[in-house]
Parts: sequence; C-alpha cells; structure tokens
Amino acid sequence: MLRPTPLLALALLLALSPGCGRKTIATPAPRSVARTAPAPAETAPPAAPKGTFKPYAVDGKTYYPLAAVEGGWEEEGLASWYGPGFHGQKTSCGETYDMNSLTAAHKVLPMQTRIRVQNLENGQAVDLRVNDRGPFVAGRIVDLSLAGAKSLGVVGPGTARVRLTVLGGAGMSPEAVVAAVARETFYVQVGAFTVQDNALRLARELKSGGYPATRIQEAVIQGVRYWRVQAGTFAGTAHANEGLSRLAERFPGSFILAD
Repeated sequence: MLRPTPLLALALLLALSPGCGRKTIATPAPRSVARTAPAPAETAPPAAPKGTFKPYAVDGKTYYPLAAVEGGWEEEGLASWYGPGFHGQKTSCGETYDMNSLTAAHKVLPMQTRIRVQNLENGQAVDLRVNDRGPFVAGRIVDLSLAGAKSLGVVGPGTARVRLTVLGGAGMSPEAVVAAVARETFYVQVGAFTVQDNALRLARELKSGGYPATRIQEAVIQGVRYWRVQAGTFAGTAHANEGLSRLAERFPGSFILAD
C-alpha cells in the first residue's frame, strides 16, 4: 500500500520544493535548427484554483504537484498529444479544453506555468501554458494540445522526444500553500480490501465508533479492484494528524489524504 508522508510535513515539503531544479537526460542533438513558434498572447491567465496543488492518485500512483516553480527548470522525455476526444471537456484547473489553443498537460507543474517544448527530433519549438494534468503513461512528460502538436510536428508520429523548459513561474506562494492546506478537509485511510463485504463491515464499525462521515472509495489498481475505507472527516491538518495518531494504533498502515 502506498504511504504518503504525514500531511503537514508534505505541505511544507511541497511549499519549499526548489522550483529551479534541473532534471536532464542525455539525448541525441537535434537534427535541425530550432524554429520557435510565436508565443501565446500575453494575456493574464486565470489563477490556479487552490486545490490544484494537492496530491492526487492515478492508477495507484500518487503525484505531488509543485506549489511554485521558477524559469530555467528543465526535463527531457517523450511528448504526446490529445485532441478531439477531450475537446470541450473540463481540464484539471477547471478551464474548458480547447485543442486549438497552445496549452499542455503536466503531472506536477503548477497550473498556468508557461513552458517551451522543443522537439529534439526536428528542432521545432513552441511556447505553451499548462492547464491540465497528464500524461499518465510511463516515459511521457507532457501532453500537448492539438495546436501544440502541430507546431512541433508530433501529430503524425503521435510522440516525440522533447526538452521542456519553464519560461515563467506560476502557482501559490509557500505561505499560501500551508495556509490553504490547513483549511482543507481530510480523511484517514485505514485499509483497502479486495472483498467488498469486509470494507462495508469496517466502515459501519467506524461510523458507529465516532467517525460518522467514513466513506468507501472503489478503485482498480493493476487490474485488481479494491474498496478503500477512509475514516472522516477531519477539518484542517491539526485534527487530521490527531485522528491519524488514534487510528494508527489499530491500523498501522493508515495515512492522511485530502478530500
């Protein structure tokens, strides 16, 4: 079972994460001179909702979004793109996805971060704005909008090796992260069962034992269906940590998670 760090420590870790760290992987040199597409219009994007920095889980793996990041941060890996099947749907930050806009999805960069993505296979580059989460495929670091994929020549092949560079910082200040997390509502996950009846039995017991908002969350992880029992709720980090201390005496694998 995945065990995130206790939440208050996690909030501080996210708040203090160095935004200008450099992550690079050796790659072949581009085969042509970079041609940078025009940057998106300098309009003020909407502020990132406070919830977009919270940890989240996909397919059993937990991701920890950065609270803030500064220009100069780099990484290299595969870029993919997404288009018609998602056009008009809500992105992770609440915007409506427009595949014809120069936007991108990233697993942990703050929403509204401005990035430059260069195709290391043909040298083309484009400036984009992060407004969604993904891609959740091993080896891929960024999902491009259709417009971004066209600018980089990625539409046909589907993926390409790229270098991603942060142009401008975005996100919440460390102080704002800590304050926002302190106001959130939390649960304590006490167990995950492959037999639903066992989860229901424990949930009833917790509800009658002082945790009336206890819930069961269903998830499929690597093809196995689990029913996760989460005791709650707890208002703020202080109460969540107190609840964790009590419940962990009986359920040693317990951990805190945000609603």
